[in-house]
Amino acid sequence: MALAEQPAAQQSLQELRGDAPAETPRVSVRAVATGLNHPWSMAFLPDDEGVLITERVGNLRMWRPDSGLSAPIKGLPTVYAKNQGGLLDIALAPDFAQSRRVYLSYAEPGEGGRAGTAVGFGVLSRDGRRLEQFEVIFRQMPKLSTGHHFGSRLVFDQRGHLFVTLGENNQRPTAQRLDQLQGKVVRLLPDGAIPKDNPFHEASGARPEVWSFGHRNPQGAALNPWTGQLWVNEHGPRGGDEINIVRAGGNYGWPLATYGINYSGLPIPEARGTSQAGMVEPAYYWKVSPAISGMAFYDAPRYPSWQHSVFIGALKDQSLIRLALDGDRVVGEERLLTGEARIRDVRVAPDGRVYILTDSSQGAMMEVAPGG
Repeated sequence: MALAEQPAAQQSLQELRGDAPAETPRVSVRAVATGLNHPWSMAFLPDDEGVLITERVGNLRMWRPDSGLSAPIKGLPTVYAKNQGGLLDIALAPDFAQSRRVYLSYAEPGEGGRAGTAVGFGVLSRDGRRLEQFEVIFRQMPKLSTGHHFGSRLVFDQRGHLFVTLGENNQRPTAQRLDQLQGKVVRLLPDGAIPKDNPFHEASGARPEVWSFGHRNPQGAALNPWTGQLWVNEHGPRGGDEINIVRAGGNYGWPLATYGINYSGLPIPEARGTSQAGMVEPAYYWKVSPAISGMAFYDAPRYPSWQHSVFIGALKDQSLIRLALDGDRVVGEERLLTGEARIRDVRVAPDGRVYILTDSSQGAMMEVAPGG
């Protein structure tokens, strides 16, 4: 199937989706950890060792049920904590039980007040107090951001490749340039080396790290557990938030094809419509932006009513969005916790419980369950 033909089913969702979800279902919410400073992401350690939580200001904390929230873990890199920049995503190495490697993405300062997304890893000490031997394995180049559109999510696939989502630093045309790393999803090996089967590995004038391009500001990403495919959600401008099923070499349109407009209300200058030949249309989109963030698929047996769905946080709409799936098709949408808080991340723990992070200077990690 050609890339441009993949999301044809999305058009049939127009009436089903709308932009005014039905009555909010009842859920229960329990605060687990409080007093977090703009938490951005979390990772559950195996064997009930605890939960690692990033704070955008540059701290990595650990929460344990017996001891609560730790002091900041030592050994982190210097981050560019300005506007949307700071310490961002976290992911455990697939072999964490042996290597204890923890991967971080963050905004890294550069020359002239500019910044870009960087990725590195360190080894978590046995006492959980230090990240040792931190090594940077990837840098977004050139550094163009003055504080906006860094991305950035980290996802390991089933073969151990590391996907990194990268915003276009609020520099729209760069998303279409294959010689720059803005507005891209890149694929790396765990040590930062570039897989030889990347789609642009041998292409002249292209960065070999690039897996896909034409992205705006992808702040949610997760591996579909049923298909093994990478799903990414990304902020549109004023309108046009979208979900993309990311495939090798795909052009996802920004800024040439978008359902959004500028914050001023004027059209995006480069836009040629909502779709263009040879560009992949979104698998799902919102004409009115919820300002989507973290993303997690649900396939655990704990909550049968939530199986075969994907959760997405929403910042502006202050809600947790649950999309019901039939294969790759979104067949229903509901909003949970509407108006409660800006939701930055959502994760499913190994035991099937669902947790969210709320985005504020007094943020929290909270457990969400059906009913209530």
